[in-house]
Amino acid sequence: MSAAGPLRLWLVGCGNMAGAMLQQWIASGTVAPENVFVVNRHDRELREGVRQGRAFPDEPAPDFVQLGVKPYQLDDIADLMRSMPSGVPLVSILAGADVATLSERFPGHPIVRAMPNLPVALGKGVVALHGARVDGIDALMAPLGLVEWIEDEALFDNGTVLSGCGPAFVYRFIDALAQAGTALGFAAEQAQRLAIATVEGSGLLAAQADAPPSVLADRVASPGGSTRQGLNVLDRDDALKALLHETLAASARRTAEMAAEARG
Repeated sequence: MSAAGPLRLWLVGCGNMAGAMLQQWIASGTVAPENVFVVNRHDRELREGVRQGRAFPDEPAPDFVQLGVKPYQLDDIADLMRSMPSGVPLVSILAGADVATLSERFPGHPIVRAMPNLPVALGKGVVALHGARVDGIDALMAPLGLVEWIEDEALFDNGTVLSGCGPAFVYRFIDALAQAGTALGFAAEQAQRLAIATVEGSGLLAAQADAPPSVLADRVASPGGSTRQGLNVLDRDDALKALLHETLAASARRTAEMAAEARG
């Protein structure tokens, strides 16, 4: 972060994920709204005080520029980035766009790849990092949740599948759990409330527990009890594990395809 004053952050694109990050950065006091500038194709609703436009403002360069466009739009922002002085760190949340690709398009800038997930909006997210360990990057990401540096870039891309795509898979599980509750006779809205609260509490407990989730599941299940009978269904032929393995593998294949598209 700048030693001369408050952190200054410019965003190229501010969709759902970048917006979630910005929400928590402002809420945590990491950055003040007036020190944020968003470059986007169309004005959108942003936090009061955050400025926006079609090009970078005519003022000193910020501490960080975050790229939040789609990978196929990299060439579209090349002219925009040429106006940025060299040396300004670029934080990329573009899935599949590797450090080599970004360095080739934006020479002279340290590159940090970041892959957050949507719970960063609450400070309960996961942010995987790879690339240049520039000053201030850890402090910038810390308010968003768990921050993990991943040295192997191939593993980083797989990390985006696990934690970046993971919330969507958890939401599907919550929805399925709620629907199963309605089959037992609960009203749909009540079943959804119960399912969400169950997953929320279980996740918080797992985060603080002294044992892995596999052991926690066995602690809940008494021998011959109703929980054990349900676990027997989930554990049969490792069907749940196989389903999730297939799910993450499909996402990983698409991530690899997007990386190839970004490289051109």
